[in-house]
Amino acid sequence: MKIIILGAGQVGSSLANNLASEANDITVVDTEPQRLQALQDRLDLRTVTGQASHPEVLLRAGAEDADMLIAVTNSDETNMVACQIAYSLFRTPTKIARVRALEYLMHPQLFNPESIPIDVLISPEQLVTDYIHRLIEYPGALQVLNFAEGKVQLVAVKAYYGGPLVGHELQTLRQHMPGVDTRVAAIYRRNRPIIPEGTTVIEADDEVFFIAAKKDIRAVMSELRRLEKPVRHVIIAGGGNIGKRLAAALENDYQVKLIDHNPARARAVSEELSRTIVLQGDAADAELLLAENIEETDVFCALTNDDEANILSSMLAKRLGARKVMTLINRAAYVDLVESGEIDVAISPQQATIGSLLTHVRRGDVAAVHSLRRGAAEAIEAVAHGDKQSSKVAGRAVEDIKLPHGTTIGAIVRGSDVLIAHHDTVIEAEDHVILFVVDKKRIPEVERLFQVGITFL
Repeated sequence: MKIIILGAGQVGSSLANNLASEANDITVVDTEPQRLQALQDRLDLRTVTGQASHPEVLLRAGAEDADMLIAVTNSDETNMVACQIAYSLFRTPTKIARVRALEYLMHPQLFNPESIPIDVLISPEQLVTDYIHRLIEYPGALQVLNFAEGKVQLVAVKAYYGGPLVGHELQTLRQHMPGVDTRVAAIYRRNRPIIPEGTTVIEADDEVFFIAAKKDIRAVMSELRRLEKPVRHVIIAGGGNIGKRLAAALENDYQVKLIDHNPARARAVSEELSRTIVLQGDAADAELLLAENIEETDVFCALTNDDEANILSSMLAKRLGARKVMTLINRAAYVDLVESGEIDVAISPQQATIGSLLTHVRRGDVAAVHSLRRGAAEAIEAVAHGDKQSSKVAGRAVEDIKLPHGTTIGAIVRGSDVLIAHHDTVIEAEDHVILFVVDKKRIPEVERLFQVGITFL
């Protein structure tokens, strides 16, 4: 596939890194030659220096015969104009744009071929807000990912000493929970993937990815770790787009406080929110945190634009007694560094955004993609089409499908029914199949599995 990526910032670079290894023809456009040179030194791709929305620059990037344009510059306006030009001058088939401003997003009628021809809108702030909201819903989870419109969830938890299943083989899971069907899709032990078998023994500190119907998630979590108390008190540091949206999403169900150092912003946020207590001050001020009962806080979320400020305020909050701290971190190099210390969950906006973008890049009929383990693994929701003659998946039992090494089928959604995949489960046409892929290099093989043959009409 020939793909043009506009913007070599953190999202653009992460996306190029994900796609360049998958036999795609990638061209990256940016105004800063140093960024482009750094990408070219690492990856097999073309680069073009220039303003992403200029027709001549898009022409040099190969827009005439591109299959897809992904506009992820830091400017909403540049992204929208670039899509307009790609449509008007080059008839680019698929145009994806990152648009952040709520003022645009509140008017979805703007985005159509007659107005602003964008096929897929990506809003990183909303994606990150939804991601954090799900983590607060499930205390103790490291990741919570939705499939099939939320009917099925893939959850990552760290197995703790004292969990009922810790020290036991996976095949005993059914004995522990006779009324609950679930599947362990992958286990990471000391950062290395283990393909789960029935005889695999779960150890304390294993990172366990399991898949289950949404209604069964809490029951499965209780087998791997002591269930934490439900969240009641939340403190948010930062009243920017993400902090404000998260407070609005939480304030009717939780007791929420928001801290921002900017007086004008704190005042504006307090006027927009109805039940959140908004405080003007420094989230890394120990006296302020103690005055706001940080020791009784269930979740502290540091969501400013400053990675260092987020890390410091989170570490302070944890030391002062916050039960759990979540930290927004833009720099990929910091993520692994902080999660091994006092910070419980490091949230990468790029990873949340990348999964949404990859959904539209994957070949075959792909309904959802989630990037996992900082891009090392993926969870994919693919739709099976055809029959036993035209498809390598439809009409076959799970044990008869030649899955790439390190790939597991976790669940199948058939209409409104959720089926946890077992060796003898037969996949039917139009089933949504949820797969866990430990090795991203195997993604093209997974895509080919779900492409129907020429005999399918």
